[in-house]
Amino acid sequence: MPATTLSRYADLPALVGLLTGNKKHQAAATTTLDVLWVLYDRVLDISPATATDPARDRFLLSRGHDPAAYYAVLAAKGFIDTAALRSWGEFDSPLGRRPDRTLVPGVEISGGSPGHGLGLGVGTALGLRAQGHGAARVVVLLGDTELDEGSSHEAITAAARLGLSALTAVVIDSRSSPLGRSGKIPDRFAREDWATRSAPGRDHDALHQALTAPHESRPLAVTVRTAARHPR
Repeated sequence: MPATTLSRYADLPALVGLLTGNKKHQAAATTTLDVLWVLYDRVLDISPATATDPARDRFLLSRGHDPAAYYAVLAAKGFIDTAALRSWGEFDSPLGRRPDRTLVPGVEISGGSPGHGLGLGVGTALGLRAQGHGAARVVVLLGDTELDEGSSHEAITAAARLGLSALTAVVIDSRSSPLGRSGKIPDRFAREDWATRSAPGRDHDALHQALTAPHESRPLAVTVRTAARHPR
């Protein structure tokens, strides 16, 4: 798939606009566009040229309502062709309603039910360490409702005990947890000995600082505060 690199934050709204249909979840995608951009533009050591390098950083999209923002950033960074955004969700398009790692360059995991991503992140970090690539960073983007899943709780509990300092959980706090746990996200991670940081969802410098802050030998949880309530 040929790629056209735009590499400008200002291009992202137009790229999201190329994706059409009622499955785009425009509001939810808007809440994560900034953090995705900061990750790919300023934090992650990953590019189209290194997308198959065993030592590359990994980004895992667990939050199910963000493929529009994710595809837009991948197009801006040259992983996929901009023209492909127009056909997303169509029968013969590689860009499905959920990203497919076998079809989309740069995608590390295929999307599915909420709650799987953090466990996959733990496994990925363990695998990289076993292969001698323990310095490669693994970043998982989650929604606050996913923290209500038992699989997420188990992953949170295991990560610090396994010393997975390369693992970062980025949690979008959109106050949508049906169990009322939104707003208390840092406490959940801190109780399990994670380092915790918080940042507003639109402030790129604050997001960058939170994502790159020293956290010793512990995994890092970054809570991203959004301005409105959106699902997952």
